[in-house]
Amino acid sequence: MTVRVDLYISLDGYATTEGGTADNPMGADWNKLTAAYVATRTFRERVLHDTSGAGTTGIDDRYAAAYFEGVGAEIMGAGMFGFHTFPDDADWNGWWGDEPPFRVPVFVLTHRNRDSIDMAGGTTFHFVDATPQAILERATVVASGKDVRVGGGVSTVREFLKAGLVDQLHVAIAPILLGRGINLWSDLREFELGFEVKTETAESGTVHVTFARPS
Repeated sequence: MTVRVDLYISLDGYATTEGGTADNPMGADWNKLTAAYVATRTFRERVLHDTSGAGTTGIDDRYAAAYFEGVGAEIMGAGMFGFHTFPDDADWNGWWGDEPPFRVPVFVLTHRNRDSIDMAGGTTFHFVDATPQAILERATVVASGKDVRVGGGVSTVREFLKAGLVDQLHVAIAPILLGRGINLWSDLREFELGFEVKTETAESGTVHVTFARPS
């Protein structure tokens, strides 16, 4: 079992964007940050349920497909689920519609008391107030030997990284500069020590960097 993270970040290390509005909660820069991922065939099939075969099929798509492979449980923060953007919507079930792409149990770290939600396709959202260590133990049990992915957002990922709980971190570095937001690398000096590092550049100009603990 591997604890995995996959994030898109900018050249200057930012994994969130600012300037969101009611019509565009993620902000104008989000589309630029995730453009290579959104363009892939995997994203179109898994997230948009588009079975036409449209989308890129190169290196970015290979990483997009790997994002979903071998995962038995997912962990995310309240912000990734959307609680910060829709705090007063009691019926809010996340950004992904009636059939989210995860298809596994998802543990949402939040102080809110809320019953679990069963969604189409095998995704169940559980809302938990716990430490990273405690929620990882719970996710590991339900993953039944498969990987546990810490999906985001970046603040949640940083908690797991700083606690030394991540076995593999994949960052897809988009060729843009943001200059604002939450920086993945803050207070993580020399994080790379103890990891094997591999890089690969995609046709989009995105640089995929993987930090993996030696097996």
